[in-house]
Parts: sequence; C-alpha cells; structure tokens
Amino acid sequence: MRHRISELLAGAGLFLRGFGTWAKSPGLMALGAVPALIVGSLMLALVIFLGFQVGGWAEAMTPFADAWDAQWSGVLRLALGLGLLVGVVVLCVLTFAAVTLAVGDPFYERISRSVEDSLGGLPAREEPGFWTSLGKGLRDAAVLIGMAIGTGMMVFVVGLIPVVGTVVGIALGAILGGRALARELTGHAGDARGMSLAERRALLRTRPWRTLGFGIVTYLLLLVPGVAVVATPVAIVGATLLVRDLRGEPTAAPRAAS
Repeated sequence: MRHRISELLAGAGLFLRGFGTWAKSPGLMALGAVPALIVGSLMLALVIFLGFQVGGWAEAMTPFADAWDAQWSGVLRLALGLGLLVGVVVLCVLTFAAVTLAVGDPFYERISRSVEDSLGGLPAREEPGFWTSLGKGLRDAAVLIGMAIGTGMMVFVVGLIPVVGTVVGIALGAILGGRALARELTGHAGDARGMSLAERRALLRTRPWRTLGFGIVTYLLLLVPGVAVVATPVAIVGATLLVRDLRGEPTAAPRAAS
C-alpha cells in the first residue's frame, strides 16, 4: 500500500512540476491556454445548461414514481439527478480535453518539444506532415470523446446505487477519467519517439499507479473552470515528463559544464 501511495504522489508530482514552466516560458504557456479558454468557456456554458435540465430528465425517466409517497419519489429522483449530473461532468471534462487538444495541437506540440529540448532533446526523426498530424489529432479526439461517453454512462449507472452511489460515481469518474487523460496527453511525447498507441499504452502500464496519480490530478484540476485554462498546458508538460520518467530518460535539465 505504501508503495502505491508513493507512486500516486510521484505521478501527481510530475504534473505539478509543469506549473514551473509558466515562469520559464510564460508566452508559450499562454498560447497553450488560449484553446483551453475558448473550449472551456463553451463547456462551462454547456454544463450549466445541462445542470438545470437534470431534474426534468430524472422526473421524465421515473413516471412510475408519481404514485409513490412524495418523500420516496423525491429521494429516487434526487439520486437519479445526481447520477446524471456526475455523468455529465465526466463527459464534459473528457470532451473538453479532446476538443482542446485537437484545436490547440500545434501549440501543445511546441510546448512538449520545448520541454524535451530543455531536458537534452531527442534523436532526430522525420516529422509528420500537416495532414498526417491533423488526421491523428482528429482521430485521437474522436477516441477520447468515445471513451468520455462510455465513462459518463458507467459513472451514471454507478451513481444510481443508493446512499453511496454519488460518492462512488465521483471516485470512479476520477479514476477512469484520469486514465483516459494520461493516455491522450502523452500523445505528443509518444509521437516524438515514434511510438504507436499500443506501445504508449504498454509504457503507461509499466507504472500504473504513477500514471494514475498523474491522471487523477489532471482530471481534478480540469474540473475547475478557471484553473483548467492554466492547467491544460501544464498537463502537456507533465505528460512529457511522465513519458520520459517511464522510459528512464532524464527529467531534470542537464547541468551546465563548469
């Protein structure tokens, strides 16, 4: 258990180190915040709108409860509404990440490459063309949105469990959402090394608790609207550090020769 906790903390630490890049390269990080600001504003509006709808949805889904005692029908519809809301939040967080990564792909690639260069760089390799990069970005976004839908539905179902459903649903959303985010955010660092998606997944599985620690912290910070704007480019930095760490590559800048 102690080892798992230390691994979770180590993964979280890799993410948090990314905040230091705001001091080192504020202009570059600000570019990475622009897509997050635009997409995040739209997602926040969507969450607020849907939040006002879940009560009506819960009532529409339980017409049989109209004949129940008002107290019990209220409890059922409250649980259903909370389950729907948690599922919507998970769906929106992962969709936010997918769309933001697709829209801001050139910025996030520059951020990841800047981190690589500061830590010693990478062997030269042929760069993919614009259309290849665009196609990959759209494909990755579609995969993450598909995972978001599946995760949101699963969290909604778990949220229906009496008494503990909402808490368990929130925890499950953080775990599944964190894993999905860790996989997608490491895309730039993986591509820079010529890794396939299967190879990247295998790499993340070598230290699952460290990967999960990174992913959960990312997920939780992306839940907070204002923080998500600042944290999105930080997540790219952290994901690059995560890949380097899992591959045994340096994650600290080389010392200058004296």
